[in-house]
Amino acid sequence: QVQLVESGGGLVQTGGSLRLSCAASGRTPSSYCMAWFRQAPGKEREFVAAISGRAGSTFYADSVKGRFTISRDNAKNAVYLQMNSLKPEDTAVYYCAARNGLPRTAQAAYDYWGQGTQVTVSS
Repeated sequence: QVQLVESGGGLVQTGGSLRLSCAASGRTPSSYCMAWFRQAPGKEREFVAAISGRAGSTFYADSVKGRFTISRDNAKNAVYLQMNSLKPEDTAVYYCAARNGLPRTAQAAYDYWGQGTQVTVSS
């Protein structure tokens, strides 16, 4: 079993930055693919970014490419999402997810989820 706890959300102005953190605990999380998804009010949950377990390969949604950076610290069992140049359309609840396999963009592929952290970008 893997437990995930997100932190770092908040209110920020357009153009600002936030860094989300996800603390993982449980069974060999350092080998797992970790990802961030987000869900805005009235919308489906969507893929944001993912990082593979060992090689640390990264993948991004087109909407955040060049602005967001996903990283991980396996010694701390943590994954991060650095968000720069934030826009109002980035407003959403951000979820950390994990899977024992290669990175995927489909939320159904992930077995473990955090409770989410709210990010609000004011215009």
